[in-house]
Amino acid sequence: MNLISIRELVKNYEKNRAVDKVSLEIKEGEFLVLLGPSGCGKTSILRCIAGLENVSDGEILIDGQVVSSKHLSVPPENRSTGMVFQSYALWPHKTVAQNVSFGLELKNTKSSEIKERVAEALSLVGLSDYTNRSISQLSGGQQQRVALARAVVLKPKVLLFDEPLSNLDAKLREHMRFELRQLQKLLGITTVYVTHDQQEAMVVADRIVLLKEGKINQISSPVEIYEQPATLFSADFIGVANIQTGQVVSKAATTRVKISDDFEIECESLDFNESDAVDAMFRPEQCSISTTPIEGINVWKGIIKKTFFLGNLTDVYFQIGSIELRAQISPPKQLAVGQTIWTQIQPNSIRLYRH
Repeated sequence: MNLISIRELVKNYEKNRAVDKVSLEIKEGEFLVLLGPSGCGKTSILRCIAGLENVSDGEILIDGQVVSSKHLSVPPENRSTGMVFQSYALWPHKTVAQNVSFGLELKNTKSSEIKERVAEALSLVGLSDYTNRSISQLSGGQQQRVALARAVVLKPKVLLFDEPLSNLDAKLREHMRFELRQLQKLLGITTVYVTHDQQEAMVVADRIVLLKEGKINQISSPVEIYEQPATLFSADFIGVANIQTGQVVSKAATTRVKISDDFEIECESLDFNESDAVDAMFRPEQCSISTTPIEGINVWKGIIKKTFFLGNLTDVYFQIGSIELRAQISPPKQLAVGQTIWTQIQPNSIRLYRH
């Protein structure tokens, strides 16, 4: 069942169109991530769902009820949504419990129920022992959990997150990704999450909506969007990619593409004709590296230009004639700059896009 329906949504800011006729169905209990570069429209969509922005055209429905249209905007407090902001937006002069209970007090909830629900929410986020602490006494990660508890305590139908982990250090951010994912699955609340961090999106999402210039570029599961990017933009934005422009020179059981005088590749894509200009894409981890000669299809001799040891892998930049490519080797191995290597890419690892 779809809990949120977005239909032909348009959001303009004066002459700038931030969201351009976006249509999207979000399933009940789904963790959906809006992903993309700055200015792609992801935060505008989230704020329209929350009721913090009026829509310019189209409509948004939550649980079958129209909450936003060109002529209607249901107030945020009447949408059964809870929002966690990038800045947390906590009251610095209130305690943890007072921050969490604030929304319930506005709804004139009975004091006994407030106490019970606040205790439950703080227990969910692991802050039961921090009830009477002031916000200034908390770390960034603890403040983020208070903001989450404040949203959860209202028992909303929809949770909305606007880049909630961007203010945390790298290690804590990685830890909180898993916590958010586990908590969302425990509660079963439909969640819409905005981020520009592709790794974060891959960890938490059931589906990723990749946006570009106010339009949907691709909607897929994390695995599908990584392994089967529908566009060159998807391939380049999600993960790391080698992208080379060339021309189809032959087509039989495989398609052969000339990248340069030194570099031709064979791939399994048969959707192109001879002389078509194409972009060939393959992932760095799909490049095998050998320090001794190897034979087979798509094998080239190259020279190491630079390497970086990253702990769990080695990031390798190497050159084949005039073409520079990148490989990621795990487990890592030591390679010297200037060393001769042989690399191979399997034909089924290469994707072609019309240039």
